[in-house]
Amino acid sequence: MIGSNLVDSLLYANEKLKINCMIYALVRNEEKALKKFEKQKTDKLEFIVSDVCNKIECNKKIDYIIHGASQTASKKFVDNPIETIDIALKGTKNVLEFAKNNNIESMVFLSTMEVYGRPQADEKISETHFTNLDTTEIRNCYPISKRMCENLCVCYNVNAKIARLTQTFGTGVNYNDERVFAQFARCVIENKDIILHTKGETKRSYLYTADATRAILTILLKGESGQAYNVANEDTYCSIYDMAKLVANECTNGKIHVKCECENDIKKYGYAPTLHMNLDTQKIQQIKWRAKFNLIDMYINMIKTMRDIK
Repeated sequence: MIGSNLVDSLLYANEKLKINCMIYALVRNEEKALKKFEKQKTDKLEFIVSDVCNKIECNKKIDYIIHGASQTASKKFVDNPIETIDIALKGTKNVLEFAKNNNIESMVFLSTMEVYGRPQADEKISETHFTNLDTTEIRNCYPISKRMCENLCVCYNVNAKIARLTQTFGTGVNYNDERVFAQFARCVIENKDIILHTKGETKRSYLYTADATRAILTILLKGESGQAYNVANEDTYCSIYDMAKLVANECTNGKIHVKCECENDIKKYGYAPTLHMNLDTQKIQQIKWRAKFNLIDMYINMIKTMRDIK
């Protein structure tokens, strides 16, 4: 989702701003990629068909790298933890080896807010905040492997920067995405009540895809080597329950309702434990980035594009 939005944005910049940027997109499925960008008639986009877990073979002159290849479905963290770790560690090492061998100018690694573990209060979480991740929990294969990848980026000394993204959504979300924001959007589209399997007490901030794209490019060009940057819209900080109520009320005029049907075993869904992830974005604001889209606009835009691809 984020990768495709980055490609779209760079192609748009080529057309409107005449920046003449050549984009090489590493993809596993060329057919899927061609379909995704079938409306983009340009010679400035070329696909490299490969798996990031394999050595990257590319004889092109590469100046900048954005590395976002990762497992993202929470349920797969539980069902396929070894694969999740392999994609993170093998993939990132291969990207960093390529970056070192090709003397790139700058690189951004897309990390996650989950590296901070499970904060339990509403305190602001800066980039120096500690973590309380439990290494004996299977689901933590995702955030723990992300922490290792962050350290790899620093160890390779290739002018790599780290973007710790909060939960991001907007245009480009697959209709059948199982993450909570997509489930809420489908309920709006299908006129169904929103069913929560927990009390929805987890609180976090959110980020629109276009804001994420601007943040990543800002970090790529203006960020400091070896540094991590929180990326979020602080104004969107709310509980999952409150977000569900907001979507039901504002996107359907109250035609659908929010119901809690709590279950004892929520691990089968791959949900993260209850937490309060109130990210502080002062650091990235110092390099001239700030989020623009509020939560309702994020949903309105996402729902529109999901209707189009239904």
